Amino acid sequence: MSVKVRRSESLHWSPQPEAAAIIDALAAEFRDALPWLDRLGERMRSETGTRLVDWIDSIRLRDDRSLARRLADAGFTSLDVIDGSIWRHPGGDFPRIELKSDGRRAVFLQVESVADFLLIHGLAGDVPVSGDPLADVRLARTAVSETSECWIVERHGSRSPAPEDVTPQQAQAVLYHGEAFLLRKRHFPDIAAGFDHASNLIAAAGAELGVSRACDLFFAAERAYWESRNRAARVQRSRQDFLGLGWANHDHHTYRSSRAHFRRLIQVLEQMGFECRERFYAGDTAGWGAQILEQSDCGIIVFADVDLSPEEVSGDFAHLPLPSRDTLGTVGLWCRLHGEAFLEAGMHHLECRFDFNAARDQLEAAGVSSMPPFTDLPYLRQAFTHGEIWPVAGWRIELLVRGGLITEEDADRFREEGAIGSHLEILQRDQGYKGFNQSGIDEIIRGTDPRTAGT
Repeated sequence: MSVKVRRSESLHWSPQPEAAAIIDALAAEFRDALPWLDRLGERMRSETGTRLVDWIDSIRLRDDRSLARRLADAGFTSLDVIDGSIWRHPGGDFPRIELKSDGRRAVFLQVESVADFLLIHGLAGDVPVSGDPLADVRLARTAVSETSECWIVERHGSRSPAPEDVTPQQAQAVLYHGEAFLLRKRHFPDIAAGFDHASNLIAAAGAELGVSRACDLFFAAERAYWESRNRAARVQRSRQDFLGLGWANHDHHTYRSSRAHFRRLIQVLEQMGFECRERFYAGDTAGWGAQILEQSDCGIIVFADVDLSPEEVSGDFAHLPLPSRDTLGTVGLWCRLHGEAFLEAGMHHLECRFDFNAARDQLEAAGVSSMPPFTDLPYLRQAFTHGEIWPVAGWRIELLVRGGLITEEDADRFREEGAIGSHLEILQRDQGYKGFNQSGIDEIIRGTDPRTAGT
């Protein structure tokens, strides 16, 4: 498999207010035309702290020359298809827009399970589902007016507009490999063997189902494992499940890695079809950086964190070996306390898209407090929930003490109190901004360092 490595110097994400204004206006028009959709949007905000616009997968409109000009002027680019054109925005994070020669206008909302959504909203038995169970794509029309429709869409590694038939063998493979990922062994005396084991599972799933469906199944299992170890995740998941939404509002998945195994982490992600996007570095004093990767068929972004020095950022640190060090930064210490995020520790955090203030206030009322925001810009707002405290194995503490990597005082505290493990991250993106804040993140990472953070 060829791997495209995009240089960070070529990616300078910026807000796209003109494109965002078009999407916001279209969302408002659909809410006006479909009272059912408007009520759903209100429930999303009041019951889950999320925004309707963040659940939009795509929009279908009648082909219109003036609208096409507006889209082009706002930065969208088009691809001609048999009965119209498909418009995407390369510089921002926006739903796909389809201009069709005929048919009603339609908005498509993405959820994790169409069947769950129909059941929760009392539509089971009345609304037909297009697409076999376990298909890559499933659809259901939930509201219709003279001019507009609302569809619910479920995707599993496919951007196709329509479902394909599923054979019994394919259905069995989806169930088999999904369970294999969910129950994969994560604890290994030899960390390299753990990566080998995961790689073998991914290869087997990819051979039967294709790389993107294997990736979708893998990350569904990753979210489930993370959720099992984080109360904030379970609280918010239950709120979103109450509306039949699932985690389809995920923004990115974050892994922490030791320097010794970072290259292997990248290799396994690339095995699942990820491509390296921009590099992230929080500044010369931060002591860590990240490679951002994207799997476009699945709509999954990974933030892969690792301890880094300033001079290493300019090189291809994702693919070249990182030499060992005598000291540990925040990321390296977390891995030594809890294990590799790809293995026994699980993800450091999942970041999802929300109405920032509503989500924080509602979670606070449910007993889940948040740390101070580390990004508060007009187009990007971010905050961690307070970290889940995990116990630390005694043998891990002893190895750190013997290596001179933590003090006896740190060791005593970790034995008695544990150390910060994982978070849920609350994010609000506006104006289609696709990037990440590199100026405020350093402080919050220091604030979650087990050596200095209050537990």
